[in-house]
Amino acid sequence: MTTTIGIGVVGFGWMGQAHSRSYRRIPMHFPEEDLVPRLVMAADNVPDRARLARENFGFEESTTDWREVVDHPDVSVVNIGAPNKLHREIAEAAAAAGKAMFCEKPVGEAPEVTAAIEYAARQAGVVTGAGFNYRWAPLVQYLKGLIDEGRLGDLTHYRGRFFTMYGRDRLGVLSWRYLFEEAGYGVLTDIMSHTVDMAHYLAGPIKRVVAARETFIQDRPLPKPGTGTHYDRGRPGDPTGRVTNEDYVGALVEFHSGVRGTLEADRSIFGPQSQMAFELNGARGAAAWNLETLNELQLYLPEETPTDGFTRVLAGDTFPHHGNIVPGGGNPIGYEDLKVIEALEFLKSVVAGHQGTVGFAEALAAAEVEAAMARSWDSGTWEDVTSLRID
Repeated sequence: MTTTIGIGVVGFGWMGQAHSRSYRRIPMHFPEEDLVPRLVMAADNVPDRARLARENFGFEESTTDWREVVDHPDVSVVNIGAPNKLHREIAEAAAAAGKAMFCEKPVGEAPEVTAAIEYAARQAGVVTGAGFNYRWAPLVQYLKGLIDEGRLGDLTHYRGRFFTMYGRDRLGVLSWRYLFEEAGYGVLTDIMSHTVDMAHYLAGPIKRVVAARETFIQDRPLPKPGTGTHYDRGRPGDPTGRVTNEDYVGALVEFHSGVRGTLEADRSIFGPQSQMAFELNGARGAAAWNLETLNELQLYLPEETPTDGFTRVLAGDTFPHHGNIVPGGGNPIGYEDLKVIEALEFLKSVVAGHQGTVGFAEALAAAEVEAAMARSWDSGTWEDVTSLRID
C-alpha cells in the first residue's frame, strides 16, 4: 500500500532545494518502499526563490511566510533549511503543531538552542531527523558493520576532520554564516558538528576535550541583500564587515571507551576542497574514508587478506542503498545521493511512528561536545562533556 506524506520546506536556498530534489527522487530509486513524498508548500523570504519552488520543483504552493507551511493541514513533515538563527522558532512551532520535522544541521545555532529544540520535539512526541548525511555513505555503513562485528578489534585511535575551502577567498562575501548573531558559532556548529557526529557513530561517545580556535580572515566584503550564496565574492575596495565567529577549531579528544583522537574543522584552509574525512585504528585493523573520494574505503584487515597493507574497496551495489541509485561495482554515487538516502530513512521512521537515526537526540549529543570545546578554548584546559538535555 502506497503511503503519501505531505512535505513542507522552509528555506529554499541551496540546501532547501537539495532536500526537495531528494524527496522527489525517493519513488524513483526506492519504489519498493511505496513512499510518495508530496511537495505541498515551500517558503522563502525571497519571492523569486519561493516562486522557483512552485514553478520548477513542483510544489503545489509557495509563500514568503514560513508560518503558512507549519499551519498547512496537508503538511505532515516540516523540513527546515532556513538560516540557523530561525531554526528554533520554526522547530518549536512545528512541534506545537504536532508535525514531524527534519532540520539541517546545526539544529541550533548554539548548543543550548539545540537542547531547547530537542526538548520541544521530545515533549511533543514528534519524529525528528537531522542533516548528518555522511553517516549514510554506503561504505561508511559497511565499515560501521565491520566495527560492530569486531573485525577491526577494539578501537584505539580516531582522527576526524572537515577541511573545506568555501571560506578561503579573502573576497568571499560576509554572508550570514560568518556572523555570530545570525549563524551562532562558525565551523564549530557548521562543519565540526559533522566531524563529531561521525566520531560518535563509529567510535562511540566522547568523554572530554581540549580545544583551540582561530579566525584567519577577520573582515569580508558586504553582500547584496537577498542575492547569491556564501560562495559569492566581492571586489577589491567594496565595503567590508567584521567576521564574528571562528574559521578553525581543533581538539584532542578522549572517548568513554578509551579511544584517543583528534578532531579538526576549517573553512578557510587552502588545499582540501571538501575533506570530510576520518582515519581509525583498532587492535586488528584500520580504515580511512574521505568525502572527496566517497566511493572508496581504505581498509586494513591483515588477518583476512593475504597482503599486509591497506586495500582499496570500491563502492558498488553490494553495499547498503548503493544499488538502488546505480548498479554494478565501481559506479559512483554523489553528495545528493546521500541526501536521498537520508530523506528515505527519515520518512521511513515517520511512517513507522518510531524515532530512527539520526534525529535531534544525536544532534544534541554532538552539541554537547561542541559546548565542551567552546568552554575549553576559553579555559585553556581539558573540559568534560556534560549533558545539556532539558528534563
